[in-house]
Amino acid sequence: MVLDNLGSSLRESLDDLRGKSRIDEEDVERVVKEIQRSLLSADVETGLVMQLSNDIEQRALDEEPPGGTTARDHVLKIVYEELVGLVGESTELPLEEQTVLLAGLQGSGKTTTAAKMAWWFSKKGLRPAVIQTDTFRPGAYDQAKQMADRAEVSFYGDPDAEDPVQIARDGLDATAEADVHIVDTAGRHALEDDLIAEIEEIEAAVDPDRSLLVIDAAIGQGAKKQASEFERAIGIDGVVITKLDGTAKGGGALTAVNETDSSIAFLGSGETVQDIERFEPNGFISRLLGMGDLKQLSERVERAMEETQEEEDWDPEDMMEGEFTMIDMRNQMKAMDRMGPLDQVFDMIPGLGGGLMDQLPDDAMDVTQDRMRGFETIMDSMTDEELEDPNQIGQQRKERIARGAGVEEAQVEELLEQFRMMKRTMEQFQGMGEGDMQRMMQKMQGGGGGGGGLGGMGPFGD
Repeated sequence: MVLDNLGSSLRESLDDLRGKSRIDEEDVERVVKEIQRSLLSADVETGLVMQLSNDIEQRALDEEPPGGTTARDHVLKIVYEELVGLVGESTELPLEEQTVLLAGLQGSGKTTTAAKMAWWFSKKGLRPAVIQTDTFRPGAYDQAKQMADRAEVSFYGDPDAEDPVQIARDGLDATAEADVHIVDTAGRHALEDDLIAEIEEIEAAVDPDRSLLVIDAAIGQGAKKQASEFERAIGIDGVVITKLDGTAKGGGALTAVNETDSSIAFLGSGETVQDIERFEPNGFISRLLGMGDLKQLSERVERAMEETQEEEDWDPEDMMEGEFTMIDMRNQMKAMDRMGPLDQVFDMIPGLGGGLMDQLPDDAMDVTQDRMRGFETIMDSMTDEELEDPNQIGQQRKERIARGAGVEEAQVEELLEQFRMMKRTMEQFQGMGEGDMQRMMQKMQGGGGGGGGLGGMGPFGD
């Protein structure tokens, strides 16, 4: 996730303030130094780093902590407010008729982003259409058409046409019934004059309600020039950060936001059309500081469960009320796989992101995902009867299942043990009342019993 290093190193510096009611210059300098180091390593532009760290240092030294607030919480609140001030509120995208123009260099992820945004608007009840105007890149039309089909949205493009401006005009006419038009433009390997001239003409032809700059999370220091050029040419209303499923820290996107005086609209991670999140500063900064983002997590869970429910004709409520079977376990794993990379999911859970994730081996999440897929292969070798009642699986059946799945018998036993553990857990949930569930969620958010939350303080509270 963006600026992961900031989360872990900053937390360590803040933890040194535990128990203190007041802080001195040395304490503040230590925290600010960690912020500077982390932002610079994440490729945030140097001038912006100095501005942010100076503001934090000044406020931490000048402002008195409110009564009953510890020095740690006071500094954390200042850091939070300054970071939110930097990234701003989410770019305004009203759920109404509009035209959105996408700009960016080649390889930034514009075409994929166009389909993802169309999918997002369709889930909000609107009728989106993607208009592909790229006549420069070979395969642009085919890729855009394929992505739009996956998103199940309207699409217009003309692989035989040479004039991108005319394609844009024709596309608006051909998809006039759509509520939201998303116009994808051509990229280049650099900010060439013909790219800028072309997008200026398209912008004049489609008269967009807002223009979004699509930025690769790995762009680094090049973001400043790119953002300023597109801002000068067409005006930028928001930024989309793509490819956050990799190791890039995304600091260049913060530079782009600052350079265009705009905000962040969407975060893109993964290759499927569903791998897009609406930017929300509170959850973004909370996750950045290692406090989790339960709102985004719950939305991912709900979406994944709904998709699995539709595909498998499966009702999760039956699982909570009746006998837990291996069919339920398999559907749960499918839903988890739809939620995206496990390190991203863990990063949203308070107490599991940041520092804990840093302690795991680099391939820990890959191993876990491979294990889940291995379990699915084994379950594919089981009969319906065995999936419904795994208790009947004896030695002979284990041998047969292992041969069918191409695995060792020990792996079959590992799956059965995992199932028994999950079944015991589900039985505990079945016995929970509403008050028990609320108390469990409060503990997850750090609101009780100690731990990593901020209780009711400021933006992290109620």
